[in-house]
Amino acid sequence: MSAPMEVSFSAPPPPDAASAAAAAAPSLVPAVAATAAAATTVLLHATSTARAEDVCAAVERMLEARSLSYVDGPVPIPNDDPFLLASVKRIQICDTDEWIENHKVLLFWQVRPVVHVFQLSEDGPGEEPGEDDTLSSFNEWALPAKEFDGLWESLLYEVGLKQRLLRYAASALLFTEKGVDPCLVSWNRIVLLHGPPGTGKTSLCKALAQKLSIRFKSRYSMCQLIEVNAHSLFSKWFSESGKLVAKLFQKIQEMVEEESNLVFVLIDEVESLAAARQAAISGSEPSDSIRVVNALLTQMDKLKSWPNVIILTTSNITTAIDIAFVDRADIKAYVGPPTLQARYEILRSCLQELLRVGILTHTQGLSGRTLRKLPFLAHASVANPSCCDASAFLHALIQTAQRELSESRG
Repeated sequence: MSAPMEVSFSAPPPPDAASAAAAAAPSLVPAVAATAAAATTVLLHATSTARAEDVCAAVERMLEARSLSYVDGPVPIPNDDPFLLASVKRIQICDTDEWIENHKVLLFWQVRPVVHVFQLSEDGPGEEPGEDDTLSSFNEWALPAKEFDGLWESLLYEVGLKQRLLRYAASALLFTEKGVDPCLVSWNRIVLLHGPPGTGKTSLCKALAQKLSIRFKSRYSMCQLIEVNAHSLFSKWFSESGKLVAKLFQKIQEMVEEESNLVFVLIDEVESLAAARQAAISGSEPSDSIRVVNALLTQMDKLKSWPNVIILTTSNITTAIDIAFVDRADIKAYVGPPTLQARYEILRSCLQELLRVGILTHTQGLSGRTLRKLPFLAHASVANPSCCDASAFLHALIQTAQRELSESRG
């Protein structure tokens, strides 16, 4: 088993005289945020037998001794720390987006490490077989899973989307655990991600479940992800559909009855459920189908009484989602095509990976001076410089680079 851990940070005031004076006269200065939203993941070697408490202490000492700024990315393991060298495979700072956006840099004296230790499950998904060679009704993972390691970091969206989801889930679990009266303050712990196909909605749901299983490891000793195959629930309209729904939620019920379990239920392409009910209402499908969808919504409502379950859903066709389900979702986030910056980062990460494994190799290229001129020369070569879209500019950039490289070689 590989065992990573996550380190989150809170920010004390800076250790200087000015800050001390500000603290002495709070009415004269604005309040300073007390917490920095930052985290560090630490992946242990699969063969490591080090105690979690010892690793926590060693990581805290290492971070405090670095005296460097914090930004997202890998942290080198100190060569003079044999314990960490023998135990740790990877250390990486992550989730500092909001802090960097507001403050540009996270300084070493602004963080205090709080370590959360967890094990990474190497087991693959467990499949619940369907009856009579039908589709399986759901797959099950123990979280955090090796299969999803690094997935959160690889997903690139508009700034703030992932942080918004993390903050929502943290609040939803906190409100339930603290016993906030749901008759006075309503929340359902249901997330709906919608948008066109291929934008990574399902991957984001899995990555979110993985991330939260790490964040709440100190509260829940076991975390599970149930991925529901929505199509399988409606494979037998006239006889078995109700039984499939009942069997699925009986399994989920057994999981959430254990208070130390945190359960994530992922329903992909949830519009297929809404479409079935709309078709039944219009008379194009048997009435049994509407009873099945109603039963599913009722079962989801029952899960509200359990504090340790979050329902994650996706949809490719927003307009097809039943309004009854949309009303139940606490957070409805649109996941669209990647922005220009995200597309650049995706391609850059792909090239870096191909270079890392040796599929692509470095070749002698252009000088730094020539590289700095390339954007100007490329823009000057397009047919309409005053109105040039990104794709045309990239095409011109490649052609210009090839020409400059050819000329430099004579």
